[in-house]
Amino acid sequence: MSNSLPDISVVIPVYQAQFTIEELTGRIRASLQGAGLSYEVILVDDGSRDASWQAVLAACARDGSVRGVRLSRNFGQHSAITAGLERASGHWTVVMDCDLQDRPEEIPLLHGKTIEGYDIVLAKRADRQDSLFRRWASAAFYSVLRYLTGTAHDAGVGNFGIYSRQVVREICNMREHVRYLPTMVRWVGFRSCTIDVTHAARTEGTSNYNLGRMLDLALDIALAYSDRPLRLAVKFGFAVAFIGLLMTIWTVANRLLGNLDGNPMGYASILSSIWMLAGCILIILGTVGLYVGKIFDGVKNRQLYIVMEER
Repeated sequence: MSNSLPDISVVIPVYQAQFTIEELTGRIRASLQGAGLSYEVILVDDGSRDASWQAVLAACARDGSVRGVRLSRNFGQHSAITAGLERASGHWTVVMDCDLQDRPEEIPLLHGKTIEGYDIVLAKRADRQDSLFRRWASAAFYSVLRYLTGTAHDAGVGNFGIYSRQVVREICNMREHVRYLPTMVRWVGFRSCTIDVTHAARTEGTSNYNLGRMLDLALDIALAYSDRPLRLAVKFGFAVAFIGLLMTIWTVANRLLGNLDGNPMGYASILSSIWMLAGCILIILGTVGLYVGKIFDGVKNRQLYIVMEER
């Protein structure tokens, strides 16, 4: 590789973060310069409605190593990360959030671990500084994600990590529209490890991920990266059919034994059976429909994001 490439590219998706950009970029500069590492910072404004883009422009003016990318609308955090990854030129790329809960001072620690031959070093938040509800919602999200995808997901590991150029290239080659960096990182493989880092408390604003959005994201990821929901639908259908078969055998046997004489099956039991079977059918059709919808989105082959402005 050319020696003109920076040691580290820092990719940061930005959304509603006008008050954290100055401190964030200043701490990154101090941390990496203190470690003797050359760097570039790529701030991707994901359609913020506040003055985040103006804060990004100010950061670019203060530090020539900072670049800004403004998307035309909100495409989602992980599409914004993709926009940054595709512009990263460093030997190593760090992805981190803009809320200062991922501490820039941990970047040299992540980079130091790569010397041991790892292509991916993920930061594990050993002591999360979030509200009780936020921690509970995150645990629920990862539990659902683990179950639906059948793969291990650590609730303490998010986007914060450092990735080699080869890993970044392979992630960028993945063009699916449902993007979730931790799952994509697991899929590409390579040698990886996790290290414990200090997780800072949020100083500005609130998270844009509530429980509902997180569970929707878990379902999207499951549909994009696993066929387990379809398998569950098939198993559910077999279970209902088996229960129906047992009920039929029980009814016929009791009729032959005369146990049902004078006590014929009423409308309530018939209607209950119809509603139950109709519900099962709708669940299975809905699951298949969700997959068809994802296929429909995929065959459009639209771009993952649109850049409105770049500095």
